[in-house]
Amino acid sequence: MDIRKKNLPLILLCAVFLFACAYIVTPEPDVTPTSTATQGWTAIVTNVAPAAGGLRIELAIRNDTGSWSAMQSTPDQPAVLTTAGGKTVDCVTVFVGTGGHRLAPGFQMRGYTTGTKADPQTQLLYVECEGASASPGAKLAIGYSYVTGAYNFYVPSHPTTAKFDLDLDAVVANLQYPLAETVAGLVEKPGLDIEAINKCVLKLTDAKRTDTGLEFTWETTNPGEYPTYVHIGTPPVIGSDGIIYGIYESPHLADAPITPSGGKTDWTTDVSVPKDVTGLYILVSVETKQQRMFFSHAIDITDK
Repeated sequence: MDIRKKNLPLILLCAVFLFACAYIVTPEPDVTPTSTATQGWTAIVTNVAPAAGGLRIELAIRNDTGSWSAMQSTPDQPAVLTTAGGKTVDCVTVFVGTGGHRLAPGFQMRGYTTGTKADPQTQLLYVECEGASASPGAKLAIGYSYVTGAYNFYVPSHPTTAKFDLDLDAVVANLQYPLAETVAGLVEKPGLDIEAINKCVLKLTDAKRTDTGLEFTWETTNPGEYPTYVHIGTPPVIGSDGIIYGIYESPHLADAPITPSGGKTDWTTDVSVPKDVTGLYILVSVETKQQRMFFSHAIDITDK
């Protein structure tokens, strides 16, 4: 038998397999340069006071990674209070983190929004140690992890683990929020063009106060040949009180309008913010380069 005829079924099978694979689209790798900073996050003790049955340590956290970053205390791991005499107390009530949000480098915060959109609640950052009391020379250790850079829905970030070692005698009560250190080129002005997916351009065209908070108007321009969705989620804000307002959800979950080929579209998002909170910045995650990859931007609306 002709060897070519003998191998024909195998050749046809391979051809079918290769043809089918042509339709499998995998995400492009993230080749964005990553930060070489190794300092991680910094925690600052802002108050130490008696609490019901124990001691409450209030905290602020600062992003010193050199990149956009989200952090959280290690789940189900207590903080450890150590007295000057060497006695240790496990502190099981630990609220330390960004609430899922990525915070800009050089920014610091002291709380975030939790609860539901219909009933938002403010979660301050603190640790409570049952049965403990304040004493000179006490230390507090908190395990945590953090991720940096763009958020890629398809490729989960690998967290870095670290630990805060805090001196409870070093209380700083007069912190300024949210900008602790200026990073050149980080903060953007309203109306500035922001690169988005498929060469679309996103811009914030309006920001105004409402009875319950703030309403933002966004515009996308699509120079391409095909209609495009640009996801940005529901952007939160952070202001002079150091609290991130807006419940975290992955930015790909919120609906995004379609931007027609060669056209523009606009839409609004809103966030609940107390009327007396000023000095605000929008923390917006923009779908960029490929589907479900989000790069973060800080937009200055401190005049609102």
